[in-house]
Amino acid sequence: MEYESLAHTKYMCKYHIVFIPKYRRKKLFCKSRAYLANRLKELAAQKSCRIEAGAIRPDHVHMLISIPPKYSVAAIVGYIKGKSAIAVARDLNGRKRNFSGEHFWARGYFVSTVGLDEDTIRSYVERQMIEDLRLDKLEK
Repeated sequence: MEYESLAHTKYMCKYHIVFIPKYRRKKLFCKSRAYLANRLKELAAQKSCRIEAGAIRPDHVHMLISIPPKYSVAAIVGYIKGKSAIAVARDLNGRKRNFSGEHFWARGYFVSTVGLDEDTIRSYVERQMIEDLRLDKLEK
C-alpha cells in the first residue's frame, strides 16, 4: 500500500466511479474517447487527484481515482463532469459560448470506496479497457 501526503495528513482515499452520458447514448467513440481520456486526467490533476486506471466505454466511463481528503467525492465528480461537458461542447461540437442547455452527462454517478479491493477493481477496469480496444478495432 502506498500512502499519499498533505501538510498534516497521510491518506489513501481511492474510489471506483462510473458515470454515463445523458440518456446513456452511445456518444463516446474513437475520436471523443481519446480526447476525453486526456481531458479527464487533466481535470483530475487540477484538483490534486489522480486517475489511476480508467476505461471509456461507448455508453459509460469507469475510473479508479485517488482523491485527497480535503475534497468531497461529489465535488470532484461534479467538477470533472461539468468541465469535461464544456470542453466537449467547445472542442468537439464547435460551440463558442453559452453552454446552458448542454447536457452531455447524466445527473447521477456510481461511487464505491476501494479500500483493500484495489487489485480486483483495477483488474476489472483494465478488462474494460481491453474490451474498448477490441471494439475500436472492429469499428475501423
